[in-house]
Amino acid sequence: MATTFNEIAIFSGNGHPQLADDICAHMGIKLGDCEVFQFSNEEVFVRYLDNVRERDVFIVQPIVSPVNTSLMELFIMIDAARRASAGRITAVVPYYAYGRSDKKDQPRIPITARLVANFIETAGADRLLSMDMHAGQIQGFFNVPVDELTAFPLLADYFGSISQLAPVVVAPDSGRAKLARDLSARIGGDFAIVDKQRTGNSEVAEAMNLVGSVDGRDCLVLDDEILTGGTIAAAVATARENGARSVRVACVHPVFAEKAYERLDNATVGIDEIIFTDTLPLVRGEFTSIPQKSISIAPLLGDAINRIHSGGSVGALFKK
Repeated sequence: MATTFNEIAIFSGNGHPQLADDICAHMGIKLGDCEVFQFSNEEVFVRYLDNVRERDVFIVQPIVSPVNTSLMELFIMIDAARRASAGRITAVVPYYAYGRSDKKDQPRIPITARLVANFIETAGADRLLSMDMHAGQIQGFFNVPVDELTAFPLLADYFGSISQLAPVVVAPDSGRAKLARDLSARIGGDFAIVDKQRTGNSEVAEAMNLVGSVDGRDCLVLDDEILTGGTIAAAVATARENGARSVRVACVHPVFAEKAYERLDNATVGIDEIIFTDTLPLVRGEFTSIPQKSISIAPLLGDAINRIHSGGSVGALFKK
């Protein structure tokens, strides 16, 4: 028999309080009150101002810039809730940083995604709720239940609704081929794949060729996150060179380092629109020469939290 916890309590660190507010607004509940700040010596302090004893606690904290401070806030918030006798603690981490460090592909390097998972568990989290992790195996790094949501259908549905001709979903590399195929089927279009090559740790990608036809078509180039924009810029250039009618870019996690704005925020690149979700805030500003569209994930997260609390199926959220 499943354990029934007392009422939901949602709290937010300093990573993305607006998202936490939007989740609570969708659910029709009040965001919990807590203090999360740094002392002058940069040590993080957390104090819950609401009672959490035996409550079903959800801590909303994407791991955003400054990344390591966000991580420490998450760990300490989990520990404080555990020591305050919370009934169950769910870490709601829409953006899981260090996700790219998911395997040893070079000598003498760490698997940091696993290390972060260990820290979250050690702090006292009973489960994790995240969204579109960089690699599927990260779920296996946890010994507690993990619910991984996806925002890709939201991005694809938006693109499908505005495309005037038969759309094409473009995978920027072979690793996204299955995703592109599934999403193209969802919106009744086709898919194509950009063959690319990345060398070392330079964060520079070189597009090679295109598998599939985009000539005269509306294209959507999508990835889980955009950091420096190198992969996306190469994929957009490849689509344009092959006769694409329009090229939109979409990602779930808009990390957007300074290099991304330098590479993409230019009319000559050929991007008609950039689409992303609000898993993390735009800490470095906005694009000026490219139309941008932000899609809220708050309703999706809110519905998932309700289902976790009531013991319902989270997977049922994605049955079209």
